[in-house]
Amino acid sequence: MRLQINVERGTWLLFWPCGWSLALATPGSNIPDLGLLSLFLVGAFVMRGAGCTINDIWDKDFDRKVVRTKDRPIASGEISRFHALVFLAGQLGIGLSILLQFNWNSILIGASSLGFVALYPAMKRITYWPQLVLGLTLNWGALMGWSALHGTTDWYSVLPLYAAGVCWTMIYDTIYAHQDKYDDAVVGVKSTALRFGADTKKWLSVFGVGMITNLFIAGHMSSQSWPFYASVMLTAIHIGRQVSSVKLDDSNDCAEKFQSNKYVGLLLFLGITAGSFLK
Repeated sequence: MRLQINVERGTWLLFWPCGWSLALATPGSNIPDLGLLSLFLVGAFVMRGAGCTINDIWDKDFDRKVVRTKDRPIASGEISRFHALVFLAGQLGIGLSILLQFNWNSILIGASSLGFVALYPAMKRITYWPQLVLGLTLNWGALMGWSALHGTTDWYSVLPLYAAGVCWTMIYDTIYAHQDKYDDAVVGVKSTALRFGADTKKWLSVFGVGMITNLFIAGHMSSQSWPFYASVMLTAIHIGRQVSSVKLDDSNDCAEKFQSNKYVGLLLFLGITAGSFLK
């Protein structure tokens, strides 16, 4: 069975908060544990795929009415809902086997994210803020990375990191949602793109400030050194340019801006890694 789901971009967006947290927890003169990084990367790939499957099962009737999504396998009828559920069970089984490689504290934190994973598709039906729930879901790894290395969590460091990630998701996924805003308005799907409307760039600027502020707090609480702060400043420049230049009525430009965010994640990861090494 072939379920044609593009998870590459989402995998990186799910992985980077894990990498940030692991790098933030790494002691001075060391680099992040490569074994743990590999587990997080594989886990992000599998669970992002599972999230896409859940979303496509929920949204089958909506997707077939939207130009960009009408050819998805479940929406088009290429894959039945039953076979998609079987495939999902396999994905979740693999995800569980990966999760069990971590310590118990990390297992409990990771397992607690499943509620958000299942809940997100429903949010598009009842609130104009589904991107917030997506942010809470995709950035859960920011709570796991520190725990995976130490077996305990420095909440003073990871909670601001998590908040920064949530703000980041609010930016890139609101831009992403602008691709489908006209179709969404017709079929009844809610999003921050529709909620913010003409004020979208003002809202995105607020979330940009929130992201950068929380990154600085996380760096201060974990005693980061100058490469970390340099990467945060470069991130601030990128986010500022992204928000100011995005053409919200141009689907192609929105897609390009959205895709650029995997490089934001890489930039921050390298900055945190170097900052931890030198501290």
